[in-house]
Order: sequence, then C-alpha cells, then structure tokens
Amino acid sequence: MDFEWFRLTFLALLQGFTEFLPISSSAHLILPKEVFGWPDQGLVFDVAVHVGSLLAVCAYFRGEILALMRGWLGSFSGSLADPHAKLSWLLIVATIPAGLAGFFFGDIVEQYSRSMLLIACTSIVFALLLYWADRTKPNKDSLGAMTIASAILIGLAQMLALVPGTSRSGVTMTAALFCGFDRHASARFSFLLSIPIIAASGLLKGAELFSSSQDVRWGMLAYGVLVSVLMSFVCIHYFMRLIERVGFMPFIVYRLILGAILFGVFLLT
Repeated sequence: MDFEWFRLTFLALLQGFTEFLPISSSAHLILPKEVFGWPDQGLVFDVAVHVGSLLAVCAYFRGEILALMRGWLGSFSGSLADPHAKLSWLLIVATIPAGLAGFFFGDIVEQYSRSMLLIACTSIVFALLLYWADRTKPNKDSLGAMTIASAILIGLAQMLALVPGTSRSGVTMTAALFCGFDRHASARFSFLLSIPIIAASGLLKGAELFSSSQDVRWGMLAYGVLVSVLMSFVCIHYFMRLIERVGFMPFIVYRLILGAILFGVFLLT
C-alpha cells in the first residue's frame, strides 16, 4: 500500500471512529495535517467520509428512523399520541439552531478556528463540562420526557460544534445530561440529531464539489466511504454498550490527555 492509500485509510478510519464519540472528529482530522505536515485531504475526501458516517448511523437506527418518519407523517393528521411523532418534531426543533449557525457562520469558523491551541482548549474545557454533567446530575429521564425547552437547549449546544475540538456528539450529550436524561437517552438523541446535520453538511459540500470541477478518483472515493461506513457502524454499536457500563469517563480522560499533549506541542513549536 503506497503512502496515499495509507493516508486515505488512516483518515477514513479516524473519521469513522471519532464522528460519533464525544472526542471531536473535526479536531482529529485537522491534527494529522498539523502534527505530521500532511497535505489537506480536500473537499472530495470530506464529502466521502461524511457520507460514510451518515450511511452508518442511518443503518444502525434504521428501525427507529422509519418509526420517526411514520410518526411525523401521521402528525399532519392531527395525531401526536405516537411518541415517535413527538420526538420527530423535537429533533427538527433541535436541528434548527445549528443549521442556521452553520449557514451564516460556517465559513468564518472554518477560516479562523482551525488551530492547535484552540483544539487544545476546547478539548479540555468540554471534557470538564461533560464530567460535571455526568457526575452531578440525576440523569434518570428517558426520551419520553423530552420537552421543547430541552430540545432547544440541546440544539443551541450543538451550535458550538462549529468550533473544532468541541465535538458535536460530546456537546449534545453534555447538554442532554444537564437536562436530566440518562446516558443511553442522551447518546440516542445525539445520534439521531446527527442525521439531518451530517446530511445537510454533505449536501453543501457536495454542491461545492460539483461546482469546483475537481478531479475525482472514484475508486479511492468509494474505498473511503466503505471504510468510514464500517468504522462508524462498529463505533456506534460498541459506544452504546460501553456508556451503560462505564459511562463517559474514558472519553473525558482521553480529551484531557489530548488537550495536554496539544498544549505541549504548541509550546514546543
């Protein structure tokens, strides 16, 4: 395997592994460029691996997604008795803040926030917030207790994920824990909430790709999608089991160590 294929495999695995964990996929995709001096992977790769992550989460939650769609369509007939109908609307409400923030401020954040020092800071700060939420809140509610207020709060928290190192899944799970939801419910809502955001991001990047007239190596692109799909699916499966047994502490410790290492690298360079 030549270096280009190795780099593609490494980054696709990294994207699939980190997209749904509370450790920030955007930070980890920036780090190889900063630490190893690798060239930017480019828009084509970003589109491919995000499509892979989207396919994985849709496959994992396929039964629930179908139930949400049926509930949402049924709500137009005036029936909100189905809990899936209520949850589908709450997911829409929670998506709006990040969608607006990404539309108006995404390019600005992308241009000015991709620095190692910022990633170090956000890794540590949001690790401490996740620890606080996981250790000090009662965390007993299931998603049946979700209200518009809690959906809006989680949606507002998701806006912070524009900043590298924050972690979209991490900050939404943290907000859900602060709202009193248990770990499983917090992770489940976060994963379902990722679907419209990743889909919208993929569509925007795809539009940029087609308008930029970039050369596309379809074989490598398909390979990147496949690696991202498989890694993302495995990651979701084991994460849902892991947090019920040990909680978020392994990810909190990892983020603190990562932040400390990045601070050290920043100071030494």
